[in-house]
This record gives sequence, C-alpha cells and structure tokens, in this order.
Amino acid sequence: MTSVSFAAKGPSAENVDGATTINAEQAKKLWKEGATFIDTRKDSDWQAGRVPGAVHINVKKPEFNKHEILNHVGLNEPVVSYCNAEKCHRAAAGAKKLVGFGFTKVYYYRDGFPSWKNAGYPYE
Repeated sequence: MTSVSFAAKGPSAENVDGATTINAEQAKKLWKEGATFIDTRKDSDWQAGRVPGAVHINVKKPEFNKHEILNHVGLNEPVVSYCNAEKCHRAAAGAKKLVGFGFTKVYYYRDGFPSWKNAGYPYE
C-alpha cells in the first residue's frame, strides 16, 4: 500500500494503490471524454492557471470529502487528481482519498498542471 504524507520530501509516489497513474496525453484523452479533474492545489496555484473545467478542492482542507466530491462526480465515473508535478504530493494524497471514498475510476496525474501546460494543451 502506498503511503502519502504532506511532510514528505522528494518526489511524490509513482503510483497510488487503486488508482491508475497517467501522463499528459492520457490526461488529455480523459479530459476530452468528459472526466472530472480535481485540482488539489492551494488557492494561489489554482488562480495562476488550471485544466479547463477542473474542480478546485484543496486536498488539505475539510472540503475534500466524499460528500463534496459527489456533488461533482459519481462513484463510478472517471475522476483525475492532479497538482504541480512530481514535487507536489497533493495529487497522490487526493487519489488515495478518492480510492478510500469508494470511487472506482480514479486517475493519478502525477506530472500535473505543468506537464499539461508544457504540452500546449488549453488552460484557464
């Protein structure tokens, strides 16, 4: 089982048990198919830019809970957790929580928003 800690140093987990790790190309495909993207970052990062249509729920806040997330995506619908690349541990923490909440199609976008933007994909 993958352990996720906010105090962790170094790169984030490469994989999260129960979630599928994806790259930018796979993320774009899911986005085009209508998957819900959850931006787990802090407010200032969210305001600086995000995947279009993403839902902002800071993983470190109480609002990151099953009830709130169910307002945006069903338990059996695809949901993508992302943050600021491998140095950011929030996407892994979000994916782990989503799996724990019972979501069945959880995607962990480890490379996050920087790789999305660097690939030339649209952003807000």
